Amino acid sequence: MPSRRTAFTLIELLVVISIIALLIGILLPTLGGARKEAQAARCGASIRNVGIAVQTWVSERNQFPPAYVYGASQSGLEWRMEDQRINNPVPANGYIHWSSLLFGGEIPEGAFECPTVEDGGAPRTNPGGEPDDWEPEQVNDIGQGADGAPFPVDRQARRVAYTGNGAIFPRNKFFDEGVARRNVLVNDAVLDRPADTILATEFLQGRSWDTLRTPEGVIKSHRAVTPFIGISAGTQVYSEPSSGGIPRYIYPPQSSILPSRSLGPNMIDDANTTLNAVGRHHGGGDSDYGGAVNFVFADGHVARMTLLESVRQRLWGDRFYSMSGNNRVNVEFDLDNPSAN
Repeated sequence: MPSRRTAFTLIELLVVISIIALLIGILLPTLGGARKEAQAARCGASIRNVGIAVQTWVSERNQFPPAYVYGASQSGLEWRMEDQRINNPVPANGYIHWSSLLFGGEIPEGAFECPTVEDGGAPRTNPGGEPDDWEPEQVNDIGQGADGAPFPVDRQARRVAYTGNGAIFPRNKFFDEGVARRNVLVNDAVLDRPADTILATEFLQGRSWDTLRTPEGVIKSHRAVTPFIGISAGTQVYSEPSSGGIPRYIYPPQSSILPSRSLGPNMIDDANTTLNAVGRHHGGGDSDYGGAVNFVFADGHVARMTLLESVRQRLWGDRFYSMSGNNRVNVEFDLDNPSAN
């Protein structure tokens, strides 16, 4: 007598399907978390390479590059100290960014990009003549959009996910115009604790990079973040008095670090602290202040932590190295509790 084949019942099939769905539900978050961790690690490896490039530059020159300077012409890496004033004497020449200086103008493809952010990074402040290099409604420093003339174009990586510590990478304001403070190039020997001093980190991504976008539509990706504020001048750090023996710069208080719900456009010029333009898009952190971010330190190692942790541990330096005058950081002054000072 031939054996009769037994088929699965509908209930048995539903049970199997339910088990598979349950297993998928359990595994997907784990797989998603592993993918995000891998992307964060790739971003960390990329910023480590940036740190190595900076170390190579420093070993040859004994000083750190400027965050950006005004170019002497519309191409090339030549710049003049006398042109580095409060305002660009020739806006059509654009900026020379530290990403270009590090590689002699021949920037490796993707060298300043992170895989976890939109398009790998923010566009150049002055993107040039290629429309695909622009963000929607972006305008350059002279008010042109993507359909305007192809100049100026910055000597900068096409996409930039990373920003420097402005206390190490000075802005271009080197020329003495009679103001109390100006920027100076930073010799590597002045860093007291290179293993505990942040060199560079990741930009905060917003919609079409609006976190770096001014109300006029300029995306200021050429900027370094300024880690300190003045006791009296706040984020207007060049207006802080330079005389006297009391250190005038401090770490921003916790009240100046905005929770994630309060972040928005133009964090690079935020009135609390420009550290609010630092990224928070990796795992870790908390529900109020967002995730962690990769930091590369002056000795070349990379660590991942939250922005708030980096401030609490005072990892941005002991001095405003790139600022003239008394640039020591006052670690005892408590802006959140004035009566304690």
